[in-house]
Amino acid sequence: MTAADIVAELKPLGKESYKKVLLKHGIREPVLGVSIEQLKKIQTRVKKDYQLALDLYDTGIYDAMYLAGLIADDAKMTKKDLQRWVENATCEALCGYTVPWVAAEGRFGWELAQKWIDAKKPSIAAAGWATLVSLVAVKDDAELDLPELKRLLTRVEKSIQSAPSGVRYAMNMFVIAVGTYVKPLGDLALKTAEKIGRVTVDMGETACKVPFAPDYIRKVRQRGAIGKKRKTAKC
Repeated sequence: MTAADIVAELKPLGKESYKKVLLKHGIREPVLGVSIEQLKKIQTRVKKDYQLALDLYDTGIYDAMYLAGLIADDAKMTKKDLQRWVENATCEALCGYTVPWVAAEGRFGWELAQKWIDAKKPSIAAAGWATLVSLVAVKDDAELDLPELKRLLTRVEKSIQSAPSGVRYAMNMFVIAVGTYVKPLGDLALKTAEKIGRVTVDMGETACKVPFAPDYIRKVRQRGAIGKKRKTAKC
């Protein structure tokens, strides 16, 4: 099965109504409007396919690029592959979710996240913070560099309010992720969230809201779910 075969399969699955929703959320053309439910059906059939994922991403079609992230063989993705993906991402959704998911579940997530957060291009910097979000969500605490995560919390506290809009959102989610997934740093993350306060981000024409980090972390605590890891970053 080739990328052309998959794209031909995707085209009739697109819905104009869903496409309009995606466009309001900052997705850029070309986009077909295929639901995630439909994309996951293809993922279930294909499972993992390294080359097919690369070819789908190269189509530049949002739906195909999202699917590429779902079927990517994370362990086979090279640093060059991931760098090309983040540089060629056509919207914040790909930088904030698809690329970070694949990076975090592969061999180079931590290394690339550290590199990307220092990028001058906001979308790549946001991808770096989003990769850290996924890493702390899926990696055991013993696998994480806790001193470095502490340093990054301090960095966020000092710089979040002056960061570009998309980077602010990703930084805020990083604080939430550390506070909910990394048990030894839960108290520090909550204190950091309280010092930061509310984070404002331009959410475009959508009704989406930026999570208030202190409340989010406290709610997870109330459920007794602090430190409960996810099986996969992808969704």
